Amino acid sequence: MESHQDQKKPRILCLHGFRTSAEILRKLVGRWPQTLLETLDLDFLDGPYPALGKSDVEGIYDPPYYEWFQANQDFTEFQHFEECLDYLEDYMIKHGPFDGVLGFSQGAILSAALPGMQTEGVALSKVPKIKFVIIISGAKFGGSKFGMPKLAATAFSTPLKCPSLHIIGEMDFLREEGTALLESFLDPQVIHHPKGHTVPRLDEDNLETFCGFIKKTRELPLHED
Repeated sequence: MESHQDQKKPRILCLHGFRTSAEILRKLVGRWPQTLLETLDLDFLDGPYPALGKSDVEGIYDPPYYEWFQANQDFTEFQHFEECLDYLEDYMIKHGPFDGVLGFSQGAILSAALPGMQTEGVALSKVPKIKFVIIISGAKFGGSKFGMPKLAATAFSTPLKCPSLHIIGEMDFLREEGTALLESFLDPQVIHHPKGHTVPRLDEDNLETFCGFIKKTRELPLHED
């Protein structure tokens, strides 16, 4: 039988970066302090499509590698985006309910758009409302670097009430886009770190910010199994 504390753990669907995998994200997140990890129920999912090109983590982490959807070279046109949303919804129906979504890189760009698309009724209409998002090295569809998939056209039309935690690296090539994304959320919480495009380790101050955010989400009514 689960303890009262276990029952209150927020259940979070974790979406990996471009041409990586659930296992790679699990290893990166696994470097966070146990005091934080033991308060979370994390579920790591592989993207629906095998990587169509070389992965930046080749030689560092073992394959297979996956991607959530495909795009042209300058990321202005997208393929299989609708199929990706269907894949996520199907997984959430079968393995949920989930309280929040965590994403890194391509997974973070996707995660940031989900609450707005769900509110607009164009995605995830068969699953409970996403209560919060954790965005690591993220960006915004329709921002300076990325085009806008048709289904995400109104995802950021009004500032999102969904609680959000944004982890932004000072040396990240997506730093400006990740910072611009903050304007799309009503009350974004932010963790800055000195590294680049990665899932960073958390220092004491950052850990305090993260734990404070999780504490607030735990005050929200969690989805029952």
